[in-house]
Amino acid sequence: MKILDFSTLLPGPYATMMFADMGADVLKVESSTRPDLLSGMPATHHHLNRSKSAIALDLKKEESVEIVKKLVLDYDIVIEQFRPGVMERFGLDYEAMKQVNPRLIYCSLTGFGKTGPYRNRPGHDNNYLALSGMLDYSRRKGEKPTTMGIQIADLAGGSLHAVIGILAAALHREKTGEGQHIDISMTDASFALNAMFGPDYLVNGVEPKPEGLLLNGGTFYDYYETKDGRYFSVGSLEPQFRRLLCKAVQKPDLLRFAMSEKLEDQHRFKEEIKALFLGKDFEEWLEVFDDTFEGCVEPVLTFAEACEHPQLRARGMITEVPDSDGGAQKQIATPLKFSSAKPVYSHVGPQLGAHTEEVLLAQGYTKAQIEALRLNDVLR
Repeated sequence: MKILDFSTLLPGPYATMMFADMGADVLKVESSTRPDLLSGMPATHHHLNRSKSAIALDLKKEESVEIVKKLVLDYDIVIEQFRPGVMERFGLDYEAMKQVNPRLIYCSLTGFGKTGPYRNRPGHDNNYLALSGMLDYSRRKGEKPTTMGIQIADLAGGSLHAVIGILAAALHREKTGEGQHIDISMTDASFALNAMFGPDYLVNGVEPKPEGLLLNGGTFYDYYETKDGRYFSVGSLEPQFRRLLCKAVQKPDLLRFAMSEKLEDQHRFKEEIKALFLGKDFEEWLEVFDDTFEGCVEPVLTFAEACEHPQLRARGMITEVPDSDGGAQKQIATPLKFSSAKPVYSHVGPQLGAHTEEVLLAQGYTKAQIEALRLNDVLR
């Protein structure tokens, strides 16, 4: 797979990083006049753009448009993350590009999609989550929604759905020879993540409420503070796990509340567990819920602690990627494990336009033509 990547920031680059990790040839098309904001976060830039090539073009120049149209004869998958209308103004929208290559797969990744009254509206991750309905019931009663430490709408919404859509379109093209346009909205994709409790509202009119559901704090499935201000997750939903939990905290008498279907008994059980956790320090609870415990209780780790966790280390979730100085940089590895292939980590994310000349030479441009394009400010 050969992918032309016009995306910036997080959603598109994460999606194309996944493709690059799986061995795709990804060419990142960057602006020569407006660098990606993530270039100010070098470690993140190096991570998201690993194994990709980079070419810098001013897409407002006609010569740049011609370069892109040559590239799509070879790089026949495009992902772009501009607001609707931007690629049309450049003359690089799907309708224009498919005239050059009818087999083109073209993925547009936007906040609200190509249609609807919000299609031209700007937004960020928390805006898309807010409109999806999930934030309202993913909070404590009487409290405001929590600002997430990760970008759920960008990644689980945008990136993963873009990858799935492109792979499905590639399979379709393999069978039919037809390319197509994929319209991914991060708001749509976030709304679709209401898969557990959304259906009950649509079918039965039962609206999900804060701390009113099985998995949002409405039961003992929750996070519990320790004596020293750390937290543990308790997910002991099934009866066998509840038995193990009561045994581990040395409170077998709580089992009658744990197994009860009565709301007051469930509330009593949760309050008892809450009080118990406040009675010991984090390290003391680690000894109780050690590696041999199988009742679905785990500590809430810091990111630094997660990096050292034996399970994540055994799974190889931190890898070393070659850098431009002959050394290596630690990065988060791909979570995809294939029996017949290894991930590709060629190099950390390249500098702006690092492969411009190399790519153009491969497309048949001469050094003199490339120099003329530079003098005309088409290239960086």
